[in-house]
Amino acid sequence: MLGEDLSGKKLHTINRRMFIIGVAKVIVFAGIIGRLFSLQITENKKYLTLSDKNRIREWKLPPIRGEFLDYFGNVVAGNLKIYQLHVVPEQVENFKYLMLRLKEILELSNSEFSKIIRQKNKQKPWETLIVSENLSWEQFTKVNYFLHDLTGAKPVLSVSRDYAFKQNYTHVLGYVSEASEKDLLDNEKIKKSHVPGLKVGKTGLEKSFENDLIGINGVQRYEVNAYGKRINQIDHQASLKGKTIRLTIDTEVQKLCNNLLEDKAGSISVMDIYTGEIIAMHSSPSFDPNLFLFGISQDDWQLIRNNPLKPLVNKTLTGLYSPGSTIKPIVALSALENNVISPNFKVNCSGKIEMYGQTYHCWKKRGHGVVNLKGAMKQSCDTYFYEVARKLGVDRLKITAEKFGLGEKVLNDIYSNEKKGLVPNTEWKKNNLGKGWVLGETLITGIGQGYIQTTPLQLCLMTAQIANGGYKIYPKITVNENDETLEDIKNIIKDNSESIIESKDGLTEASQQFLDFLKDKKHEALYRNPENIKFIQNAMFASTNEVRGTSYASRIENPKYQFAGKTGTSQVKRITKRQRELELKTVDIPYNERDHALYIAFGPYKNPRYALSIIVEHGGSGSKAAAPLAKKLFKLILDRHELRKKITNQRYKKI
Repeated sequence: MLGEDLSGKKLHTINRRMFIIGVAKVIVFAGIIGRLFSLQITENKKYLTLSDKNRIREWKLPPIRGEFLDYFGNVVAGNLKIYQLHVVPEQVENFKYLMLRLKEILELSNSEFSKIIRQKNKQKPWETLIVSENLSWEQFTKVNYFLHDLTGAKPVLSVSRDYAFKQNYTHVLGYVSEASEKDLLDNEKIKKSHVPGLKVGKTGLEKSFENDLIGINGVQRYEVNAYGKRINQIDHQASLKGKTIRLTIDTEVQKLCNNLLEDKAGSISVMDIYTGEIIAMHSSPSFDPNLFLFGISQDDWQLIRNNPLKPLVNKTLTGLYSPGSTIKPIVALSALENNVISPNFKVNCSGKIEMYGQTYHCWKKRGHGVVNLKGAMKQSCDTYFYEVARKLGVDRLKITAEKFGLGEKVLNDIYSNEKKGLVPNTEWKKNNLGKGWVLGETLITGIGQGYIQTTPLQLCLMTAQIANGGYKIYPKITVNENDETLEDIKNIIKDNSESIIESKDGLTEASQQFLDFLKDKKHEALYRNPENIKFIQNAMFASTNEVRGTSYASRIENPKYQFAGKTGTSQVKRITKRQRELELKTVDIPYNERDHALYIAFGPYKNPRYALSIIVEHGGSGSKAAAPLAKKLFKLILDRHELRKKITNQRYKKI
């Protein structure tokens, strides 16, 4: 009995265990079935997608950069088709073999080969290695011929920037170069659009309008086999081109500016005195921006970098110069506006003036004799303007100067490196130097020396606002398609400015139209008495077109081209008593110690439309080095006016 009981218990235990195992098997089997169902039915789409991702590869294509056009529609920064060779290291079976074959096929030098290897070692394994950014057609076809033996190599048709006018637009447009890590961090759009070798704006308008220009990436999808080799193209979505931007600049005038400043350091700016359109803006010396497209060579970089004339500096916007006698129109205007002097105010110039134990010299050693305001402007008499500045004071001068554009950025941060310049006053010196203002500083400010600093573009704007009758304008270098302009605004200003200021009984229809224009465009008057502006215009005419005028030698007698201007000479080093006595010629002075030559002008005089400023660094006298350039410029500018007028009428609505 006992044995039977033990046997029964043992059998029961076995049966229970078998039951548990059976149940476990059922549960496991059910789990497997459920999982299979999930894989086949529920998650089928997910895994099909993952499978496709393993089978289908995407190749992000570079975006196509937008173009820059000049005012007449000529492409000044465009795109060229180029051929490149890319390699994805992780897709390469034998990298050493591939590179040796490419060296042979492309006939790479040892230095070129070493550079590629160094670049590969810097990159992540999955990052595309650009073997060549600019293959010749022969190289491109040769690579394609041997492509079956070059696993991981990808010939690519791409685009590259092309600056058709080379050094003529360098400081206006800037240049593009390969996107850096900083570019990716600072600009989300660049980061999103990034592909190996992507070129982005580094300076100038290329940088300022990067987000408009960059375009949108295309996508190429293709099928690969188990070894990752491309076997079939599935889809292709073309890259989209960025925005096309039209400039206000006339290429022909821009080229002439470059030619006139050849082998010189300096700047030329030309502006429409009513619309504020910049017709030309050239800084010299310049360089070919195409050199930066595929990595500038060490030799080329050193030539640019070590050039003592500083071609990397945009002198038009960042060059700060004492304006010299080009400031005298504003000094005279400020004195007239503040009723400090009248046009008949006279000073006897003996060549110098003594004040508080200090001697202040006129540029003309023997003096100009007795001169009134017009005569002082015409002959640029320093002694006269010492006295005017003394009566006016630097604080009132600053107010007028800033009204006319000095001491402020002209293009409202379109160029991030544009300088404000400086128009000093008593408060500025106290706050910045911790010292009180002295009278002698007022005197030298009155002839454009001392602390005062201006950019060439500021001087151009100042001149433009004098030329248009004293109305504020807002300079621009790009064309806005929605802008409206009044082609005949110059005539409206001429005919109606006095009635706008003086009429009490009502305005004529034309005058009201002009008032509306001023209100809409914020072209507020910068003067108190329009007669003061007219006087300054006439004095600048005398300076260029009357005997003894400082730029008389550069005059044009033909009324069509006749212009009015003011010379200036900016000291870069204080003249010693000994040097003054020697009366050294410019050629006898070391280059870096020579004065800067300046000239401002507007024309045609009887019906003004354009203003310009010229600076020739270390050129000596403004009358000899700068004014003659204006004579050549105005002939071309005014000859092209009718062509520009036709384009303007086509592009803008007439009020």
